[in-house]
Amino acid sequence: MANWSEILNEIVATSTTPNKDFDGVRKKYLEKLFQLTGRNVIAIYSGWLQKQGIRNPYFSINDALMPGLMAAVNKLDKSKGLDLILHTPGGEINATEQIVFYLRKAFKDDIRAIVPQLAMSAGTMIALSTKEILMGLYSSLGPIDPQVSGAAAHAILEEFREIKATYARTPKEAAAWVPILNKYTPTLIGNCEKAITLAESIVGTWLETNMFAGKKDRQLKARKVLNALGSHKKTLSHGRHINIEEARKLDLNVTELEKDKDLQDAVLSVHHSYVVTLSLTPAAAIIENQIGMRFVNFVAMPQTPQFVLGPQPIQTG
Repeated sequence: MANWSEILNEIVATSTTPNKDFDGVRKKYLEKLFQLTGRNVIAIYSGWLQKQGIRNPYFSINDALMPGLMAAVNKLDKSKGLDLILHTPGGEINATEQIVFYLRKAFKDDIRAIVPQLAMSAGTMIALSTKEILMGLYSSLGPIDPQVSGAAAHAILEEFREIKATYARTPKEAAAWVPILNKYTPTLIGNCEKAITLAESIVGTWLETNMFAGKKDRQLKARKVLNALGSHKKTLSHGRHINIEEARKLDLNVTELEKDKDLQDAVLSVHHSYVVTLSLTPAAAIIENQIGMRFVNFVAMPQTPQFVLGPQPIQTG
């Protein structure tokens, strides 16, 4: 495995121009992973951890990423399946639904999710749509409870119902809740209920038709996952990290990377090459495959996003 500093030294050593060859090193390790598994590789990486304090819509999963994903899928031999490497804080549920639909149709459900470090929220939803999740002891999934207006939909409904119950018991006591109750419009409550129904419906269907497909108790298994990861009351925080042991308790089809040293080394070398790129270049998000097709968003000009689509290099000083 090449760690962070070794990747950086390799980039410096292999560069023959003032612009460091971040792209060449990433492609090298993506190709090594492909050669090891014989499966297509697409990496979806966000730089939200490296560029904290910067607002950029491309840090999260949204519809703007679809052109990059389409470009990454376009020239691949779909019969080889797909290993989807995810490093993301999550994003929009509607975009996530379309991404999953597109990938499952393209690769006929032969998709594994690889989580080198973090695939949170909508990233976890994508992982749950696959047939298998590869994680290390250092990897984390996250809760999938939907967020509405910046708050957990479950939490909003729980508080609203608590206020209603208090008012039914002791109207005078409930008067103290009036300022809070005023912010809960019928539209907000309805949106929360719909968001929860949508999230549970699509993730439950994905689990039943891929990871748990063929199992007699697939509906019960899917409900177990939804009850655990979709409940704000149980997870307590939308940022809660779900490690590999917790994922296995949910009967998810999870493979431990430590069981295959060569595979672990290949995955972590890919991961570190992306972390170095996101740390030392203006790149905010990268979608890339093993044949060098890449889609990059930069933060250098946040009001006019710049993109690279194709084999052109990410240039830095």
